[in-house]
Amino acid sequence: MSDQSMQHGQTDKDESWDLIIKSSQGSTLDISSVWKYRSLAWMFFKRDYTTLYKQTVLGPLWYIIQPTLISLTYYVVFGKIANLSTDGLPPFPFYMSGAIIWNFFSTCFVSNAETFSKNANIFGKVYFPRLVIPISVAMSGALVFLIQMVVLLLVSASIILSGQEMAFYFRFIVFIPLLLLYIFLAGVGAGLIVSALTIRYRDLIYVVGFLAQIWMYGTPIVYAFSQIPENYRWIYYINPMTTPVQLFRQALFGTPGIPAQLIVANSVIAIFIFAAGLKLFSRAEANAMDTV
Repeated sequence: MSDQSMQHGQTDKDESWDLIIKSSQGSTLDISSVWKYRSLAWMFFKRDYTTLYKQTVLGPLWYIIQPTLISLTYYVVFGKIANLSTDGLPPFPFYMSGAIIWNFFSTCFVSNAETFSKNANIFGKVYFPRLVIPISVAMSGALVFLIQMVVLLLVSASIILSGQEMAFYFRFIVFIPLLLLYIFLAGVGAGLIVSALTIRYRDLIYVVGFLAQIWMYGTPIVYAFSQIPENYRWIYYINPMTTPVQLFRQALFGTPGIPAQLIVANSVIAIFIFAAGLKLFSRAEANAMDTV
């Protein structure tokens, strides 16, 4: 083989290597590459599912027990002791509907906020689009939501069959996937933002759980939106999680909705959060292994 052909072959290899480095360290995220690694996202999804309940007695039953216990706690504390309104709904469906919506958002937000710190060993060994990890986490959260959604439907059906008066609009369940997409954008976007910031500010890892708790109580989960004084409602209008919680209850139980312009505005906010998260995450991805 001639020196010229060897040099040409070496150049081809170098150019190919340059393309790989550019895709992993560029400031823009190649979304299409995530689809190519969808099987890896599925593998991480199964890993999270099996490790979460490995060597536990009840296993996946915790998906059912957790929202049930939370709803009972909310019922005692906020329903009986604080005597807060539930917009005419039986307390248990009211609290459970808010709890399962928030669980999905919390998974997308809090779990993804630690993407770089939790997966440093994997990231240091092999290259793949880092966005695969947050997507697999959201997939796990969506599965849990669907299971808990079935529990909520069974609870609602049992209440209706027992003779209690409660409206239920089964036909509007078809809109639930849109709400999940909305929560995915807001939750994963916020998680990506925090994850990118934790590369320089490690303390955020310890603060994010506390921030999520504050955010929850700033969302009409354990109290009805109608009970919020008019002069404070603007705070809830700029909270992107107000919209899915209210729409979820409205779709299932016919509770009072929210203005259409608020839905549009919060949808724009959710998209902006996701876009900002992608931008910051892709920038942080290049330097993550040097600082984490």
